[in-house]
Amino acid sequence: MTHGVAIAGWSALRVGKYMPGPGARGVVPETDRLFPVVRDALAMAGIGPDQVGAALFASNPPSTEQLGFAVQMASRLGLKCRAMLAEVGIMGLTGGLAFDMAADAIRLGRCDYALALGLCYQSNERVPVAMERGNRVVGDVDFQSIYGLTPISWYGLDAARYLHETGQTPADLAAIVLKSRAFAADNPLAQFRTALTLDEILSADRIVDPLGRHDVPAQADGAICIVLAREDLVAKKGPCYARLTGRGYAHDGHFQMGDRAHDITAFPAARQAVDDCLAEAGCKLDGVDLFELYAPCSITEALVTEAIGLFLKGEGCRAARDGTSGPGGPRPVNTSGGCLARGHPPSLTGLYGLLECAEQVTGRAGVRQVVGARRALHTCEGGNYNLALAHMLEGIAP
Repeated sequence: MTHGVAIAGWSALRVGKYMPGPGARGVVPETDRLFPVVRDALAMAGIGPDQVGAALFASNPPSTEQLGFAVQMASRLGLKCRAMLAEVGIMGLTGGLAFDMAADAIRLGRCDYALALGLCYQSNERVPVAMERGNRVVGDVDFQSIYGLTPISWYGLDAARYLHETGQTPADLAAIVLKSRAFAADNPLAQFRTALTLDEILSADRIVDPLGRHDVPAQADGAICIVLAREDLVAKKGPCYARLTGRGYAHDGHFQMGDRAHDITAFPAARQAVDDCLAEAGCKLDGVDLFELYAPCSITEALVTEAIGLFLKGEGCRAARDGTSGPGGPRPVNTSGGCLARGHPPSLTGLYGLLECAEQVTGRAGVRQVVGARRALHTCEGGNYNLALAHMLEGIAP
């Protein structure tokens, strides 16, 4: 027997930098950061720690001092999980994977309540260590990584190819940055809530040409907890809630940039995952009210919106520029501000995106609320969207 899955509660810290630097003294321990977040999420759900049957932690970065973090944190929280207690992770898919596995624990009847949660102290990583790890994840360590490419490098290659093929310029990509800041201005969880000008974006230092400082994500920390539950238990409590109605997953067969000729800007895994998610949800793309899409860089948002069929090839930037994907637009994308403005604590980004979807479809998004939002589509990815995971949340009124 399978059960419907709903979101019963959530809580998160504002994305930002909590650590003054590697090895600094007097910092707040990781467990002390995450504990109140979980406490508040459980309170919103109206349950105690003893009712949690599964806890899926987004894996911590290597800078985390406590090994076995999930078990230590569960002990402090008073959790005694009988379905699952684990740390999970695979690149940018990590937060979405924690959510996915928590949902499965409920769907399969293994527990009534499950947590998808985690903490990321990215700013505590030493720069040489972070650079070395970045090089190792870009591609085959015996073939590509030895040339010193970082993950932002492949997004730079994406951008160069896209601008060449479409005839657009960095100013067109900047429209996505401007749109992201406009959404983030009204998001209390966002790292960057101040507006930028086009001149500020275009004059900023180039990170990997043609991407500048504002086209790529800043270093960020975060802490978040989402409480999932059997739908019937949430429904009987009365208020509007978010129900998980669809899920899709795909791998395109390549590792990062790949070692075989292919279109690195096509993102076929994203298209397949979203198509499968829509089919399971019984919904067409036009029936989705907002899109929270994992997009570390400005170019990534343009490419993934086009890959899933939201916009035509070359129209992803134009949609941001003419307001189609911005505040008040008919196809709002990344209403949280996305990775560029809400912020990008890598292992948790998927969870922050899902929290935004839950707030939107239950009418709790405040000033940035998409009017009449009922369905929200979320994606997260690994590599250059080689792996893609999609979820559909739907608001259910009492």
